Amino acid sequence: MNYILFDGPSRNNLLPFTYTRPVADIRIGILTIREKWETYLEFTTTTVTEEYLSDKYPMVEMEENVMINASFLPNQELVEMIKNLETNQAIFKDEDVIAFFTKNTQEDIDLDSYEAIEYHENVLKIEHTWDIFSKNGEAILEDFELLTNNRKSQPIPATVNTIKAESIFIEEGAKLNFVTLNATNGPIYIGKDSEIMEGSLIRGPFALCEGATVKMAAKIYGPTTVGPFSKVGGEVTNSVIFGYSNKGHDGYLGNSVIGEWCNLGADTNNSNLKNNYAEVRLWDYQTESFAKTGLQFCGLMMGDHSKCGINTMFNTGTVVGVSANIFGSGFPRNFVPSFSWGGSNGFTTYLTKKAFEVAQVVMSRRDIEFSEQDAAIMEHIFEETKKFRRN
Repeated sequence: MNYILFDGPSRNNLLPFTYTRPVADIRIGILTIREKWETYLEFTTTTVTEEYLSDKYPMVEMEENVMINASFLPNQELVEMIKNLETNQAIFKDEDVIAFFTKNTQEDIDLDSYEAIEYHENVLKIEHTWDIFSKNGEAILEDFELLTNNRKSQPIPATVNTIKAESIFIEEGAKLNFVTLNATNGPIYIGKDSEIMEGSLIRGPFALCEGATVKMAAKIYGPTTVGPFSKVGGEVTNSVIFGYSNKGHDGYLGNSVIGEWCNLGADTNNSNLKNNYAEVRLWDYQTESFAKTGLQFCGLMMGDHSKCGINTMFNTGTVVGVSANIFGSGFPRNFVPSFSWGGSNGFTTYLTKKAFEVAQVVMSRRDIEFSEQDAAIMEHIFEETKKFRRN
């Protein structure tokens, strides 16, 4: 069977992270949404996404296709229902389509003519940026059970202090000594070839993905995910870092989501609670205004390739777009458009030529090419977000 993940109506609510990737490639828990579906289905998937992303994330369409809404996270029961779908059947959760089986091309699909099957059980759905951190604990637990089922952890080193060691899983090649791991509130997953340096204190749920590093004496409160080949130090609470990003020094990061190829300078801090304890409002790209989140705790949302200098301070509920560069004293405003350069004293436009030079250097350090496809995507984002920049 051919499985295709489509972005669905939540795509714009997940900006700035979906500027540079389909919804399916958002990381929550241990795995990306695509990796979860492919593990459960035991098939590779392709993607229906925005046209400017389709060269990098192409769709493969065959005579028979099962289309899956990538906003929904898989579970065993849901996957079995999807595998048993027949032509012109669709699975719905309330009014949202989860998946459907079609022999039609994308242009000819009319879901009103499909037999509707209602899914009544609970299922995780990612509709807003803040869902990525607020639902991360449930996602870590589900991924932990998926990845460790019928497998044996590498031995926990004798120097490691543990609480509830049976909920700790260490992959091959991981290095850790003289650290404390407390899995009382949720599992702790330590990925392949990752490292937790001495003196670190970690409370689950926690996921350290392949090749990632926790620096010395870090304090991490779950639910937190450190994506592949990222580096994290200082104090972190309930945050998700997608991958290849660095928060390598002291400073606080809480209730936040950080994209790929980001760097937070030494002693960067974000607020995750307003002084008056009021509900946090966050920039909404669709309405082009600030919208309610329903949350009392909400920190920093930072898109791919964005950076900030030492001692940067972010206010509660700050959204930073793609490839922004923030520095200087004081608080920058709580919406920083993509390709902005500056800080609390104002911003200028960060031209793509300069931004691409930095991206090439940063990515080459990890032996990854900044490709022509990447450049074309970034050029599109630069033009699309021009209306948000004031200069």
